[in-house]
Amino acid sequence: MSKTSTIKSRASGKATLASVAARAGVSAMTASRALNQPERVSDAVRARVGLAVAELGYVPNRAARALASAQSNVIVVLVPSLSNAVFTAVLEGIEDAIGSGNYQLLIGNTRYSDAEEEKLLGIYLQSNPDGILLSSLSQSARVTQMLAASNVPLVSMMDLGSAPGQLSVGFSQFDAGRAMTRYLIDKGHTRIGFIGAQLDERTLRRADGYRQAMGEAGLLDARLELMVGGPSTIALGAQLVERMLEQAPDCDAVFCCNDDLAHGAIYHCQRRGIKVPEQLAVCGFNDLPASAWMTPSVTTIATPRYRIGFEAASLLLAVIKGEAPPAAQIDLGFTLMARESA
Repeated sequence: MSKTSTIKSRASGKATLASVAARAGVSAMTASRALNQPERVSDAVRARVGLAVAELGYVPNRAARALASAQSNVIVVLVPSLSNAVFTAVLEGIEDAIGSGNYQLLIGNTRYSDAEEEKLLGIYLQSNPDGILLSSLSQSARVTQMLAASNVPLVSMMDLGSAPGQLSVGFSQFDAGRAMTRYLIDKGHTRIGFIGAQLDERTLRRADGYRQAMGEAGLLDARLELMVGGPSTIALGAQLVERMLEQAPDCDAVFCCNDDLAHGAIYHCQRRGIKVPEQLAVCGFNDLPASAWMTPSVTTIATPRYRIGFEAASLLLAVIKGEAPPAAQIDLGFTLMARESA
């Protein structure tokens, strides 16, 4: 590499493809092929270019390559939380499906906020992504508009879509909520409360399933529902079950919209001397690892979170390649884990 090239590279603060080519003693086109189509150059050239890249600290310009090839090799993933074990498992599945291929993930945390989702999507679409994975079926009007205008392949996760052409991987949140409520009814409970938090679309669909089952059994009572918009925590579960028993003292079971709330409900009962399940049955949702080891262990709905991420990413990759999807909806089902708490 010439002294002039070295000075220019240092002045700009960034190595270029031209400087890599000069260091390797090849043309810029050959250097590009060595990086993007290594099978088209010899092992010796590939090694020289690789050494030049390492010595110069060269980072390829993904945006420029996307413009040239009409592909960015980027997949956008938007989830509502990066700390919730539900979505960390989904992300693990996505990463494993993407594997060691050329795709990179742009992961955004929407924090259960439409405004944050709009902001992130607006930023990420500038990278011209090849595909998008969303953890919801419905979006704000602005996000819907951006997605339609982008014409980027999209797969929704966690629930099953119904709109024509909508690709989704997950299970019916409504059916899962109805199944848990039916289980409690079949156990002989008649005053079954529903405790919900965060109130995202998945929680609301579980609540719809609860209402359906309660209505079918002639047991529906608005006093048995307690739903708040704040983040779901164990402490909140304790607070909400206390409020439930105050507004409906004859409540004989509670269906919590997730396991965190169920854990808190059980801890509250233990502190107040309320026997679970003899005096109050407690159920959760998602089957978090701790639920099987609680005392009593938690009756809950096991959800295939890792498989949802893996299958959703696999479906998206197939669509990106131009392959026809096996089905618009991939229903992975759920499992009711009957344990000691109900």
